[in-house]
Amino acid sequence: MAHVSVPMYWRTIPQRYKMIGQKCKKCGAVNFPPKGVCKYCQTSSEFEEVQLSGRGKVHTFVLISAGGAPPEFAEQEKAGGQYPVAIVQLEEGPKMIGQIADVDPKEVKIDMPVKAELRKIYTEEEVIRYGFKFVPG
Repeated sequence: MAHVSVPMYWRTIPQRYKMIGQKCKKCGAVNFPPKGVCKYCQTSSEFEEVQLSGRGKVHTFVLISAGGAPPEFAEQEKAGGQYPVAIVQLEEGPKMIGQIADVDPKEVKIDMPVKAELRKIYTEEEVIRYGFKFVPG
């Protein structure tokens, strides 16, 4: 399992719970998750916070099935079989990885419109870990 300590998890709550990104003051690109230096122009460390809409389209995806799930998702795999995980291109530009929920895995398609929803991801160290999953929309 990819362990994330409780203090490290708490430090990332603004992006995990509010989907806050950074708009580079030099090139205008939106970085998410936040970075120390713009990952696009690689020269600026000056940003303004931006609220991301959470809307986007499936850029690419994979179906995770028997034996392919990371340990923290093994319980989900047993309960529901295969599930889709996608790279989603957000309207504001950044790409992010997330599970696609509330849809038959066979119906997930490239360019399918989706929107982010805050959901329970898994539990570790008796702490519920929340994050974004994408749903059709």
